[in-house]
This record gives sequence, C-alpha cells and structure tokens, in this order.
Amino acid sequence: MTWVNAVVQGVLLGGYYALLACGLALMFGVMRIINLAHGDIAVLGAYLITVVLDHWNVNAFIALVPVLPVMLIAGYGLQRTMLDRALRSGVLVPLLATFGLSIVIQNLLLEKFSPDVRSLGGNAGGLVTASWQISNQLSISALGALILGVAVAILGGLQLFLSRTQAGRRMRATAQDPDTAELVGIDSRGVYARATAIAVATACIAGLFLAMRSTFDPFSGPTQLIFAFEAVVIGGFGSLWGTLVGGIVLGVAQTIGAQIDPQYSVLAGHLVFLAVLASPHGGIFRVRPAT
Repeated sequence: MTWVNAVVQGVLLGGYYALLACGLALMFGVMRIINLAHGDIAVLGAYLITVVLDHWNVNAFIALVPVLPVMLIAGYGLQRTMLDRALRSGVLVPLLATFGLSIVIQNLLLEKFSPDVRSLGGNAGGLVTASWQISNQLSISALGALILGVAVAILGGLQLFLSRTQAGRRMRATAQDPDTAELVGIDSRGVYARATAIAVATACIAGLFLAMRSTFDPFSGPTQLIFAFEAVVIGGFGSLWGTLVGGIVLGVAQTIGAQIDPQYSVLAGHLVFLAVLASPHGGIFRVRPAT
C-alpha cells in the first residue's frame, strides 16, 4: 500500500467513523450527555436487520427499511422514559444509565443470538468486493465510497435541518438554554426525544455498514463506541461537520499507522485522539451546540 493509497483508504474509513459518531455528536450537542450505549445500539440495529433477512430473502439495504422506523420509535421511547428521568438527576446519572443500557443490550443480544460472529457482506450483492482501480497502487472501494457519501449526506441533511427548519431552530434553542426555551413555549422534552430518535436511527444505519464491511458479535459495541467518541472529540464536541473531519482524521491516522506497521493501526488513531484531547483548543472545530 502506497502512502497516497493509505490516505485515500483512511478517508473512506473516516466516512464510516463519521457516520457512526453522528448520533453521538447530536445527543451531546443537544442534551450535553454522552451515550455510552451508542455502539451497542448500532450493533442492535445490525442484528435487527439480520432478523429481517432470516425471514425474507432480500438485499440488506431493503432490510433496513422496516428496521429504521422501529429504531426511531425506540429512540423516542428511550428518551421519554429512561433518559428523561436521568437528565433531571445531574450529569453523572445519564452516564450510568446509558452504561447500564449498554450492558443490558449486550446480554440480550448474547441470549438471543449467541456469541457467534456474523456478517452481512453476502447480502449486499457485489458491493462489498467492487472497487474502482485508479492505478496499479490505488483503488477505491465501492462500499467505502458509498459509506462516505451517506455520511456526508446525513451530516449535511442534519445541518440543514438544524439551521433551516423551525424544528431545527427549536432544537438549537433548547441546546443553548432549555429553561429559556421552555419560557417561549418550546417543549424541551419533545425536542430531546426527537434528537434521540434521530441519533438512534443514524446509529442503526452505521450498524448496517458495520455488518457489511466487517464481522460483528454481541460485544462489538464498546469498540465502535471508542471510535465514535474519538471522532467526535477530534472534530470538536457538538460540531456535525467537525465530526466528519474528525472521523476522516482518525481513519487516515489508522491507515497511515498500518502503513508503517500493521500493529500501529489502532494505536496511531488513539495517539491522535490523545494529542487533540490534550490540546488547549479541544478539537479541530470550536465547541458549538448542535451545529
């Protein structure tokens, strides 16, 4: 792998990290909480898609269609029940609540689906193996390009939603000052529930691509959470476009580390994360609520 190819593959990998981190960044930007179950929710979405595929012989993308509304409703209900009560009890309680949710999801998936490793690569047609050969030393994965395109589309769509729609402006106002938003007639609980529903739905989409590009099991969630968290921190907490840049920086760091030595792949990403975390700027973009 040449250095140019390493950077290109890192950008494609970063698209997946950005998509995975999108919901995490949105929840922090709106509600100022870090959902420690975010990676497990993505894995849960992947398993729900496998359930659909077990009953109907369809493409994985078609199987996502019935799962996505279920995850939207689940996210809305999650905020209205557990997270809403946790938010009223301080900063630490939401962390503990989502940590407990993570453990519950992992054990439920283990009980229902066994610890066997699964993959949805075979349900994506030839997309997983398809690529464009630019030169002898440079190729672009069709699946990687699709994931990057979906990440840009979702992050761009959320950015337009937050800045151009009435519901988005209400979400931003609630993120800045929920008490004042309540005084002008904004239902902050409803805003939080809609934000969580969107975050869970985007995690489900990321779970689909996780299952297509690699294998997964009931305990894959924490690893995905780490990558998503690092992408959010590198880009700047609460910044959607920063999440995209942070994911790409993380992906490029990992592929360049692998170019030096395969054992340095994940380590290189962690080192970039620590460097950004220790910097006074606190991320590539300044911290902004839900923008």
